[in-house]
Amino acid sequence: MRLSRFPLSTAKETPADAEVVSHQLMQRAGYIRKLGSGLYTWMPIGLRVLNKVAAIVRDEMNRAGAVEVLMPSIQPAELWAQSGRWAQMGGEMLRIKDRHNNDFCYGPTHEEVITHHVKQDVRSYRQLPLNLYQIQTKFRDERRPRFGLMRAREFLMKDAYSFHIDEADLGREYQVMREAYTRVFDRLGIDYRIVQADAGNIGGNRSEEFHVLAGSGEDLLAVSDSGPFAANVEAAPCVAPGPRGAPTADIIKVSTPGQKTCEQVSKFLNTPLTAKVKLLVVQTAGGELRAIALRGDHQLNEVKAAKHPMIGAGFIMASPEKVEALFGCEVGYLGPVNSPIPVIADHAAAAIADFTCGANEADFHLQNVNWGRDCAEPEAADLRNIVEGDASPDAVGRIKFYRGIEGGHIFQLGRKYSEAMGLSVLDEASQSVTPWMGCYGIGVSRLVAAIIEQRHDDKGIIWPASVAPFTVVICPIGLDRSEAVQAKTAELYDGLQAAGIDVLLDDRGQRPGAMFADAELIGIPYRIVIGDKALADGQVEFKARDAADAERVPSGLDAVLARIRG
Repeated sequence: MRLSRFPLSTAKETPADAEVVSHQLMQRAGYIRKLGSGLYTWMPIGLRVLNKVAAIVRDEMNRAGAVEVLMPSIQPAELWAQSGRWAQMGGEMLRIKDRHNNDFCYGPTHEEVITHHVKQDVRSYRQLPLNLYQIQTKFRDERRPRFGLMRAREFLMKDAYSFHIDEADLGREYQVMREAYTRVFDRLGIDYRIVQADAGNIGGNRSEEFHVLAGSGEDLLAVSDSGPFAANVEAAPCVAPGPRGAPTADIIKVSTPGQKTCEQVSKFLNTPLTAKVKLLVVQTAGGELRAIALRGDHQLNEVKAAKHPMIGAGFIMASPEKVEALFGCEVGYLGPVNSPIPVIADHAAAAIADFTCGANEADFHLQNVNWGRDCAEPEAADLRNIVEGDASPDAVGRIKFYRGIEGGHIFQLGRKYSEAMGLSVLDEASQSVTPWMGCYGIGVSRLVAAIIEQRHDDKGIIWPASVAPFTVVICPIGLDRSEAVQAKTAELYDGLQAAGIDVLLDDRGQRPGAMFADAELIGIPYRIVIGDKALADGQVEFKARDAADAERVPSGLDAVLARIRG
């Protein structure tokens, strides 16, 4: 491709609204252009990268035995009503009406649609297993679109859905997809982790996320420092402490005027946070109030709490007015002694002897409190966020935190959607059974941004060769005045193209500094500089994008090809 014929617009200044590196560099390098909040146009050079990422995904999905389809992005509301998600999806779902006042949505995902089609066409176990996928635009009406493509409202996604006669076959396909995703991320040339995850509103009993490691990642990952364990913090289980010690002192009431937070109380009483128990009051979806006890230095994990049978999904924090009416004091002075509502304690809080807690009276706390002696023995459960330094749940090493960008997510859905949508097939005994389902997503457009977040420097993007818009850029010096440069440029340009190399020729007639700056900003993996001085020695200048210095190589096509191909 000749750059004189290729629309490219780069900029030196960073856009004011670009908060993260990928957003800044993609706009500066002309990869995307903003149309509206969370809406971006892919410019020609950006589309080349997007298509290469999609091609890798498509290649590995086909290799794994999945079959490509393409479903409508606009979906009728009736399908979502069948699954129960029309109301559950909330504000992220963009709802629209047609001219006949019928309800539709711009699909954020396609579990309902694919199940509807499989219900139409699949009748027998002999037609299973079946794995169908698409690469298609999705829309989620983010409350606050930000970070460019990292949290855009419209995005390109690969979503696959598999159907199985039993759970064992679903487990087999899940592993096939896990291996396919591993190959995708390996081919993208990035550092990533596979972590245990919460299924969220998609549903299912097993899920894992593929995270690109980057300091700008929105997700916090808990990873063992010496073992294989890795999980999203929201899904990471915490190891229960050992047996609780015996009481060693009598309970006492102490004055703590104005000391409401755990940190304030611990400092005021000169006691460690780890010896403090705090009480949170939540209101269940049914309106019941429950108290959750946590150690003073720990935070509630809302995902875990929502799964506890006494709390459940849809809980909220109780209002200060309800808490004060119930306990007779402000939140900062709550404790489990004589609690008017059931107390559920995190394992760590339940393991403390002689702890400090609120006295359920303003400006007072209790010390040397013990479960079973001074207050009812609580039901204990895993309710907190894991923290750095905790023992790894697999008993190998300690937990260390990383930041990650979710690029892929795989689920074992079970029969949530097939049951809701009335999908059934005949088994070997001609009995009607409900198939099991799996779901497997990759954020294709998000991966483009995630790669940049991990691979960049102060000059621009550093693309891996597998997805770079062009593999090599030729920068001729004095192209308009040197016949030798013209001849060698034509020879290498035509020869590299014939060899199947994506080559960009910068024939705009710009000064070397401007050509080099654009090549580095754009992130092209290799640069070839052709000039009279090097040609006099039978050489050209060759530089890898991530190398500190350029080098001289023989100017012949074979030598250049060998250097590009490593």
